[in-house]
Amino acid sequence: MSWLAITIIAYFLLALEIILDKFLLSSKRVSHPSIYAFYSGTLGLFAIAFSPFGFHWISYAKIFFSFLAGIIFIYGMLALFFAIRKGEASRVLPVVGAVIPITAFFLAIFFLEERLGGRGILGIIFLIFGGLLISFDLDKDRKRIFHQGFRASLLAGFFLALSAIFIKALYNEDNFLNVFIWTRTGAFLGVLSFLLVPIWRKAILGSLLKFKKPEKEGKKSGASFIFAKTLGGSGSFLKEMATSMTTASVTIVNALVSMEYVFIFLLSVIFSVWVPEIMKEKKDIKTVLQKITAIAIITLGLVLVSKS
Repeated sequence: MSWLAITIIAYFLLALEIILDKFLLSSKRVSHPSIYAFYSGTLGLFAIAFSPFGFHWISYAKIFFSFLAGIIFIYGMLALFFAIRKGEASRVLPVVGAVIPITAFFLAIFFLEERLGGRGILGIIFLIFGGLLISFDLDKDRKRIFHQGFRASLLAGFFLALSAIFIKALYNEDNFLNVFIWTRTGAFLGVLSFLLVPIWRKAILGSLLKFKKPEKEGKKSGASFIFAKTLGGSGSFLKEMATSMTTASVTIVNALVSMEYVFIFLLSVIFSVWVPEIMKEKKDIKTVLQKITAIAIITLGLVLVSKS
């Protein structure tokens, strides 16, 4: 199978994960995003299983920054889950996908001393415009032009970009598996901090108590969550596999993230027919053209940034 086919399959699996996340977070199956983020961060502890293949002790300063990167990452995911629950998945993901490189661009100048030329700056402009365009609600009857999850999307993008900068700096000085294990441990510490917030603690502890006498619906929700995370892990693995192939273009592999947005939009339209009370996706011609135009602009921005 060619690297291009593998990449497209990878983004399809990642899009399916987002759709399942939306379903679980918007229905009564998962009552609060903090529960979803809590179990997502806890599952990250499975990274310890890779300890025999590259784990080693690091300085206390690196431990601090590894934990900090993991904590910021899990709060970024929490903000993302809030955004997905409130807004349309096909609007939320492009905004987050645009905010991350924009924020990382400025942070990398300060922390990593990276520089982008005119092409990179032009790409940033396209990302900003495309991300805003896909988030506008152009319905004249609406007072709000941004979708409900817009602010949470911005916060998610900022936290995930900040975490990525810290992790990139750690990768520059250590091997992949060791950084992965330490930062995922930090993510687990991050979800433990959720217990300090009364509302989140009540929701999380309440979900833990259900494990004693799980109902049939609870078992289905647990299986759906595991399935969603399996799809996401498989998609990420295939993406890295495609990138590692000698004939693959790293630029094109990363620019093809726009395929994920397209898949999310198409899947959202399909599932909105099946479960309209959860997957609320507008299908009028104006909205469709707006999203297609925005996706094209975001794709151009990603290509320009990656080539710079």
